[in-house]
Amino acid sequence: MNSMLGSFLTKTHCQEGGGYLKRANPDQLHEIFNKYASVERNGERFMNADDFIRRYLKLFEGNNFDANSVRLLAGIVDTNKDSLISYAEFQAFEGLLCFPDALYKTAFQLFDTNGNGVVSFAEFVEVMRKTVLHERIPFNMESPFIQLYFGRNKQRAISYSEFSQFLHDFHEEYAIEGFRKADRNGTGFISVLDFQDIMINIKSHLLTKQVQSHLIETASGSQIGNKVSFPYFIAFNSLLNNMELAKRIYLNVTNGHRNQEVSKDEFMHSAQVMSQMTPLEVDILFQLCDVLHQSGRIVYNDLNAIAPEQYFKQITNRLAEIKAVSSPEDRGVVIQVLESAYRFALGSIAGAVGATAVYPIDLVKTRMQNQRTGSFVGELMYRNSIDCFKKVIRHEGVFGLYRGLVPQLLGVAPEKAIKLTANDFIRDKFYDKNGNIPVYGEIFAGGFAGGCQVIFTNPLEIVKIRLQVAGEIAGGSRMRAWPVVKDLGLFGLYKGARACLMRDVTFSAIYFPLYAHTKASMADENGYNSPLTLLLSGAIAGVPAASLVTPADVIKTRLQVVARQGQTTYTGIADAARKIYREEGPRAFWKGATARVFRSSPQFGVTLFTYELLQRYLYIDFGGTRPTGSEQKVPAGLEGEQKSRSPDHIGGYSVALPIFSGIETKFGLCLPKFSIPSSSTSSSSSSSSDKK
Repeated sequence: MNSMLGSFLTKTHCQEGGGYLKRANPDQLHEIFNKYASVERNGERFMNADDFIRRYLKLFEGNNFDANSVRLLAGIVDTNKDSLISYAEFQAFEGLLCFPDALYKTAFQLFDTNGNGVVSFAEFVEVMRKTVLHERIPFNMESPFIQLYFGRNKQRAISYSEFSQFLHDFHEEYAIEGFRKADRNGTGFISVLDFQDIMINIKSHLLTKQVQSHLIETASGSQIGNKVSFPYFIAFNSLLNNMELAKRIYLNVTNGHRNQEVSKDEFMHSAQVMSQMTPLEVDILFQLCDVLHQSGRIVYNDLNAIAPEQYFKQITNRLAEIKAVSSPEDRGVVIQVLESAYRFALGSIAGAVGATAVYPIDLVKTRMQNQRTGSFVGELMYRNSIDCFKKVIRHEGVFGLYRGLVPQLLGVAPEKAIKLTANDFIRDKFYDKNGNIPVYGEIFAGGFAGGCQVIFTNPLEIVKIRLQVAGEIAGGSRMRAWPVVKDLGLFGLYKGARACLMRDVTFSAIYFPLYAHTKASMADENGYNSPLTLLLSGAIAGVPAASLVTPADVIKTRLQVVARQGQTTYTGIADAARKIYREEGPRAFWKGATARVFRSSPQFGVTLFTYELLQRYLYIDFGGTRPTGSEQKVPAGLEGEQKSRSPDHIGGYSVALPIFSGIETKFGLCLPKFSIPSSSTSSSSSSSSDKK
């Protein structure tokens, strides 16, 4: 059985039954059932244990499997206990898997071997004695703990709700029982090797690979004489069980920021103010972080590294998923080039989507910025942005709002792509080992990205602007893009490039850092960003960025547009700034600011929203960084195992594998996977393997 956390659930509404997963279509489910059902009685088809566990769920694959374990697990679905699974039972279990407490319900049905709706002491013992955990560290079935639940005479049967609490408490009691057995002399201490053995055998679901590999080092550095005391043992387990609380304490100290380093004193003060986290638990937390990173301080990523089982990530049903490298260490120059090409392709699509969504606003903005006062005889064509919008529709039709869209799309794809790719590329270079990036690195990455895009932006802008203002001339012939390009020539396409550079570098230096911080502040407590928060973050960050660079955008527009008879002409940035100020006043620099904000804000919101969702749904792992807040809602380190890859695992069965595996990883109820060969030599070898 794969090591996956069983409590993973996708938070989408269920069509019926009050569950969290969407129920499977009955006809489709019945078709799948018949595909695997190999037994037929009285015209009705049934699954046997092998059909359900090995063929359908694809557990215990191979010939050397433990048949008793297969039958015991199949009994979870076989509520009639007739060794066969009917379609009604198959469908009922699919519905059960849709509920948020599916893990506990499944565990309950594992122990309810008689199918009478309660678990007796005899049933509990029967199942427990078949687990690998009980073989390694036998539990005292005569302990006071057992008597509290099943009675002194062990005649009391417990219901599902009582059993769920019992199973939770039993797992904690098992660890204490393990400590008692290791403390043979009753000193209240065990060796660090015994501590490691107990944690790996009983509490393995709490251990990340990093923590597990440093258990002895952590315990040895904090205890005297390579011994672990009972208080330390309890505090260690309590800390790992309550890492979500530790995260909330950290976020309370940093006011929601996840990249700020926190000292032990700062954390301790917050822990005492808002929780019952003990000083010993805080000591252990910082010891673990210090062993892992030797920094003496912690950031949010340190807490994630320690507690993957409590750190959930949002589920994404990807359309495609490719792993380009097996580990980050395999990232070579070719892989980095391919990663940039991948980002460039997604950025092109995202840029086109964003530009199309707001193009009418962009046209209004351009016409408002090109409208002169003080230098041309005649009344103003447009009173404001709304008036401009109305007149375009009245005189040019709805399609008039999309004048110049085609060349815009041809240019905006590489323009936005190179901006997004360059920003990601430079940001990657500034990340430290903890995944943090300094503000100056964010600003530089954004500014660099803005500078890179000008090679595409300027030709695109000058052609677009001339097409957009062409409709202002009454009775004028319809202008097309190619004649404009031929008229401008190569160097003419870069007229006003310095103003464009001034605008785009400043915009991106403001926008990208602000977007990153806004997105982080809108993430949930696990750091995940829903699609709505991505859209809002992009739009919010666009407001100050777009408005503050409006003067540069006005100057760029005036330099690039063809002045009509009687209008002022400009020779450069400084000349344009002086003449605009002298002839039209300082307010002229903010012409079209409203339209620009209403265009840029939603455009970049849609663009970044599309870009990040494309990276989620068309995911390729190049071993580098991923957009923050995009991770799946599964335990860290187990991303590749969170959902079944079988197309026949639909509805509730899409989480059947992690639910079955959660019985092992959350409760330590691991059943033997392989049959024991009859020869003594093989048996000895198998036994030795089990102890590892």
